[in-house]
Amino acid sequence: MSHLLTPPTRLAPLYLACLFASPVLAQEQDAVQLDAMTISGMTLDEVDLAREQLNEVPGATNVVDMQQVAQGRVAGVADVLAYQPGVYAQSPGNEGVKISIRGSGINRGPGAHASGNHIMLDGLPLTGSGGTPYELLEPLWLSRAEVLRGANGFERGALALGGAVDYITRSGFDAPRLQLRMEAGTDGYLKRHIASGQVIGNLDYYVGLTDLHYDGQQDHSAGSGKGVVANVGLQLTPDLETRFYLRYRETEHQTPGRLTQSQIDDDPTQANAANIARDAKREQPGSTWLANKTTLRLDDVSTLEVGLVYHHYPMDLMESPYRIRVDYSDISATLNYTREHQLFGLNSNTTVGWRTTTNLPSSDAKETAYEVWTPDRAQPSVTYPIGTLMRRYIHQGSDNVLHVSNDLELAPNLWLTSGLALIYTEREVEVTWPDTDQKLNEGTWDYAPRLGLRYQLESGTELYGNLSRSVEPPHAWSMIWGSPIRFVENTQPWSRRQSTPVSLDNQTATTFEVGARGDSIIGLWDLAWYYSRVNHELLSVEVEPGFSPETNASATVHQGVEAGLTSTLWQGDKLGALALRQAYTFSDFHYRDDDTFGSNPLPGLPRHYYQGELRYQHPTGVYVGLNTQYASKVPVDYANSWSADSYTTFGATLGYDAPQQDWQAWLELRNLTDEHYAATVTPGYNDNGVEAARLTPGESFGVYTGFSWSWL
Repeated sequence: MSHLLTPPTRLAPLYLACLFASPVLAQEQDAVQLDAMTISGMTLDEVDLAREQLNEVPGATNVVDMQQVAQGRVAGVADVLAYQPGVYAQSPGNEGVKISIRGSGINRGPGAHASGNHIMLDGLPLTGSGGTPYELLEPLWLSRAEVLRGANGFERGALALGGAVDYITRSGFDAPRLQLRMEAGTDGYLKRHIASGQVIGNLDYYVGLTDLHYDGQQDHSAGSGKGVVANVGLQLTPDLETRFYLRYRETEHQTPGRLTQSQIDDDPTQANAANIARDAKREQPGSTWLANKTTLRLDDVSTLEVGLVYHHYPMDLMESPYRIRVDYSDISATLNYTREHQLFGLNSNTTVGWRTTTNLPSSDAKETAYEVWTPDRAQPSVTYPIGTLMRRYIHQGSDNVLHVSNDLELAPNLWLTSGLALIYTEREVEVTWPDTDQKLNEGTWDYAPRLGLRYQLESGTELYGNLSRSVEPPHAWSMIWGSPIRFVENTQPWSRRQSTPVSLDNQTATTFEVGARGDSIIGLWDLAWYYSRVNHELLSVEVEPGFSPETNASATVHQGVEAGLTSTLWQGDKLGALALRQAYTFSDFHYRDDDTFGSNPLPGLPRHYYQGELRYQHPTGVYVGLNTQYASKVPVDYANSWSADSYTTFGATLGYDAPQQDWQAWLELRNLTDEHYAATVTPGYNDNGVEAARLTPGESFGVYTGFSWSWL
């Protein structure tokens, strides 16, 4: 069966699925070239197949087709995750996108490590004990993105409140032999991309190079990035496949800092004066992600998949009075066994999985003065120059998850899903210079059960519900940065800096979710409601410029409604089609009788968030789109003493996407009315109604254009 990798590139994964499902048929049809996989009259491509697979999850999911995203500017993951119900993704003007799903990371501003979601690359871990570095997430390298909201990421070992986001890289199966793409636009934005992918016998490959430059809409907000991605797949035998991955990327950008609402209203292009004065910036001198995933088909009904990842991610953070140089490395491993079998005489699918991510011992951080440092305010004449060593410390850890799940067909079209995960986390935090002998080294066990039902109606509508528990361990770095225990004020460089780490509890949540999805006369739709009771929620507050450590809060509630609808409003055979896609998210996140803040809403996210696009597509490939985005006002502090204003923006797109998909060109206009608004909020404790600089401005009016050419 050496012909296994020879079908047309875009259809080979589906062809493989057919072969595995029916080996005898495959042997009898060696010479057959499949043009598509057809199920119930519908032709499935790779994205549709992923969507069908996620429909087997008894909970809310999203699949993002990058071919659709690429019909406009693709600057970062905020563009990737647009128009997705239940997902809030906003950029502060660089790659530090704030992503929140069901309130995950609600109180964090954009920064070095995202919180609350388990991020994966090609089904393998990127997120570690410190969160998720963002510089590897170049969207032009992707084929699709899969989002499993909340505890629905269970089978991927994702147990955080927000769930899992899996970014799937292109391969030789779905990539052109050669692709050239360029984007350019307002504020010096320029992005260039070249890539190639092919299937050659039993081998396929994909390689892409991308570079990016922008001046930024704000003063002091220029940045750049460049990187390479590659993967090579080998079909060693009919039942054994292995794939090697490489991602390397380096970025740098100036940090304009945060503004008040009044400053944004007046002039969103200005920067925070303190950030300009200290030349605030962030350099990430090259992050490397190396991985392998090997899949063995044990027999007709069972599969074993093994993954191994090495991740090195240095960072140089110069955004505060302190320069922090971090040099961290992780090792991750995954093991997944799946089997179709009979249980109590019923059809059954069982998955046993394990994942672990561990910091290597060499990982550490160094803190030096980025401004002339006056350690003792009572003796202002005692100063230390820029570059003086202030502290060295480690914040390391490991996350380990063992999970078992089962899908059992109780009756035709009625499936019961059950599962249990055991979680063991380790955290090691210590200030190593000056030596304090105050070391935190602890291990914690926890658990996460899951129970769900899904039922397929004859009309095609699917109903689902689940009850689950999620577990999110604290970031190791918060155990030092959130510590109230500091060195005494004296004339030493480490004066007033955190000296002793503190222990934090795992954040846990019990969530009930019900929903439905289907394809009907109104279009492709999905609707979900969830209610989560959260204990020990890891909330953050800015304790000093540029740093918002986490700490355990009192009990909270996260509940909301997530709705998506894509409707064909008009269809003409030769005149094209008019379609409307919409995504609405209602979010109610609040305290449960906090001693200080009562039942106050949690700051950081809008209560109502809507995105919509009206789009006309002509059979020749010409398309025109009008879009809008609305967000309600956002509380800025825990006391709810003031809020960032609500906003509505409008945009438009005109483009041509050739029917053969070999070339495209587009023009995109963003924020047509030049609305001044806050894209992200970094919460404070209690501002007493006085505006504080906690907001980053959203995009002003911008014009972008681009083209892409492919040799298929």
